[in-house]
Amino acid sequence: MGATVGYRVRGPVDDVALSALHDAAFGAGSGGPGPVLPWNTRLHQHSLTWVEAYTVGRVTTRVELVGFVNVGWDGGLHAFLLDTCVAPERQGEGIGAELVRRAAGATVEAGCAWLHVDFEPHLHPFYARCGFSPTQAGLMRLAPPG
Repeated sequence: MGATVGYRVRGPVDDVALSALHDAAFGAGSGGPGPVLPWNTRLHQHSLTWVEAYTVGRVTTRVELVGFVNVGWDGGLHAFLLDTCVAPERQGEGIGAELVRRAAGATVEAGCAWLHVDFEPHLHPFYARCGFSPTQAGLMRLAPPG
């Protein structure tokens, strides 16, 4: 560890850093780094809010992105978590739970009444600890994978 974790809500996003974090957390799919995505533009156009977790070293002032969560919404009472990710070497430290907590708080401040999340079965314990209740939901693939 050795570095303090800070959090920023709706801050400017570094497309390169977030693309690298996303690749590290979810896998780029090809074994190498994936493309740099236009996160900053997409977030400002389509998201209610987002939260970043970053570290600042005690010896240097270098900032490193170590976590992220995005909140999409329907423009009304319903919002949903997307892209919750923490750098693999920092998982298990509570960073993800704090990202979700801060995202939920910002979502309440925006006037939403419901926060939804879809996740793979192995993530159920994490989201249950974050306060999510199980529901039945449906999913339709609209395009072939890849």
